[in-house]
Parts: sequence; C-alpha cells; structure tokens
Amino acid sequence: MENIQQFLPLVLMFGVLYFLMIRPQQKRVKNEKQFEAALKVGDKIVTKSGIHARVSELNENTIIIETMSGKLKIERNAVSIELSKKVNEKK
Repeated sequence: MENIQQFLPLVLMFGVLYFLMIRPQQKRVKNEKQFEAALKVGDKIVTKSGIHARVSELNENTIIIETMSGKLKIERNAVSIELSKKVNEKK
C-alpha cells in the first residue's frame, strides 16, 4: 500500500502533463498536416514570413507560389494561413 501512495503523485503529475501539454501539441500537428494536404491550386495564402501569394503549382513537399514580383518555390510547411478560408470564417 505504501508503494502505491509513493507513486500516485508521480502518476497524477504525468497525467496532468499529458493533458495540458502533450495532447494539445499532437492535435496542433495533426491540424497542420491536414491544412497542408488540403492546399490546392488557386488558393490565396500567407507564408510564415508574411508573403502574400497565390498557389500556382503543388508538389509532394514543395509548392510554387505567385507573388507580385514573380514565382517562388517554398516548402509546404512554410504556409501559415489560407486567406480565402479566413475571410469566410469572419462572415
């Protein structure tokens, strides 16, 4: 019985840590992967560095975007938000 009482606080701390830190991070990563997979040609996006552009080509790990000054090749995970979805969510 004493052994259980000694390890109970440790088990409770791990449970709290899991639900407050680990689980939300896993959900965030899953949502990012779904977002990256849902990108399509013609979407208006903003990159994590703040560049506004339109998707012109999609490859497995990279995308080619069109900006006012020309085309750029970037990694899929460099996309921060899709503007057309943000505008629709505000309405």
